[in-house]
Amino acid sequence: MNIAIDMRRHIDFGVATYVRNVLRAISRIENDANRYILIGDPERLGDYREYPKKFVLQPFAGEAISLRNAIAFRHLLQRHNCDLLHVPHMFKTPRFAPCPYVVTVHDLLGFLYRDAKQTRSQSRMRFELAKYALRGASRILAVSNSTKTDVQRVFRVRPERVEVAYNAIDERFQSGHASAEDRQFIGERYQVNYPFLLYAGNVKPHKNVSRVIEAFSALKAELKKTDQYPDLRLIIIGDEVSQHPDLRRTVIRSGVQNDVRFLGFVPVETLRIFYDLAKIFVFPSLYEGFGLPPLEAMAHGTPVVTSNTSSIPEVVGNAAVLVHPENVFEIMHAMHRVLLDQRLRDELKVRGYMQATKYSWDRTARIILAVYEKAANPGSLARVAAQKKSY
Repeated sequence: MNIAIDMRRHIDFGVATYVRNVLRAISRIENDANRYILIGDPERLGDYREYPKKFVLQPFAGEAISLRNAIAFRHLLQRHNCDLLHVPHMFKTPRFAPCPYVVTVHDLLGFLYRDAKQTRSQSRMRFELAKYALRGASRILAVSNSTKTDVQRVFRVRPERVEVAYNAIDERFQSGHASAEDRQFIGERYQVNYPFLLYAGNVKPHKNVSRVIEAFSALKAELKKTDQYPDLRLIIIGDEVSQHPDLRRTVIRSGVQNDVRFLGFVPVETLRIFYDLAKIFVFPSLYEGFGLPPLEAMAHGTPVVTSNTSSIPEVVGNAAVLVHPENVFEIMHAMHRVLLDQRLRDELKVRGYMQATKYSWDRTARIILAVYEKAANPGSLARVAAQKKSY
């Protein structure tokens, strides 16, 4: 088959990680039966120049949603005789596609939580476009059973049309524990020479970082009663705090100005060291389609405190302490327990290692390849037409 991968929105970090790891796994496990046409921005396609010849790089600069670009994209697919198109996100509706297509749904955050920056009519339009994209898809890939359930519920998609293909951690997080040189680097580059709790990820409202700060403040007060961990800090890695002044206000209001550090974005190779050195990884997100950071921390043997909502319990299993993400004191008590109970820490370390190994990009790629076969089957088009009538 000739399979096109729509990488025009390859700018998103999460989607870029997904695409890179899926294609890398496919290049490992599959023979040369299929040909893959990677369509996207010329500069970003440079990351794939060293891939095998079955991966064809096709520059396409047009990203704007316009009739002209939609027609140009269709002609491109026709020129390559594409049997199937994979759209690894829901950002763009594949209008006028001349072949069956598969859509990957990472989460439904934008449809479950209204964006305050969008008007009601804009939200409705976005919903209808997503509905149209899913309605025309030959198959839909969901990154967790939780996301599959959301797709069925929100867009009324029948379960047999949705296949679950889990995410997995990037291989760069599997390169072993921090060395003495790594510790020295963190100490010199970031002046981190003290015990710390860690949050890593973006700091959008649904990530619930403000409650992490509040819970940390309460934890410091609790530890002070017994004079334990007086130099404990909270490190937050992600977006620049200047973009989120409300978090800085939360720090000041909670009285932990000297104990909370915002490091902004750090490279994966550096984040790996922070995961490894953290006493606890704290991730009380309100909603996740999958939620990779807890697994990344587990791969380093770091105990995890995370949410009991959305996909997270499914992903972490029994390898983390689960909390209600809106209850600050429940978060605090979980962190206090994990910090001081060495037996629990040892159990979480062992379980975390095991849980992280349950997810594999090779396994995910095999599921995706099987979905490609189903979606490109000649009978799929007839089924899609029937699905549109009964949607």
